[in-house]
Formats: sequence, structure tokens, C-alpha cells
Amino acid sequence: MSNAVWLAIGGVLIVEGLGPLIAPNGWRNMVAQLSEQPDNTLRRIGGCLVVAGVVICSVML
Repeated sequence: MSNAVWLAIGGVLIVEGLGPLIAPNGWRNMVAQLSEQPDNTLRRIGGCLVVAGVVICSVML
């Protein structure tokens, strides 16, 4: 894989790790609330995240 892909994966890991590092209790509560959501709500959240990621990538390129 190219260096850009590894850099992107590293960036995602950094951002994802900030929640449990800075506020573990708040992060745990958020994950618990998300696990109680219906499947359709989780799909909408996932879809919004994918669209946001595509938009960011297309703007940056």
C-alpha cells in the first residue's frame, strides 16, 4: 500500500483513540447508548460518516 493510505489509517486511529484516552467514562456511555439504537439509526449514522469521509477526501484531492 502507498504511504498515503498508511498515513490515512494512522490518522483515523489517532482520532478514534482520542475519545477513550481523554474521557473514558463519557466514551463508554456513548458506546452504550449507540448499542441500544435500532439498526436503521446505526445505518443512517454510518451512511452519514461515509458521505462525510467521501466529501472530505474529494475536497482534499
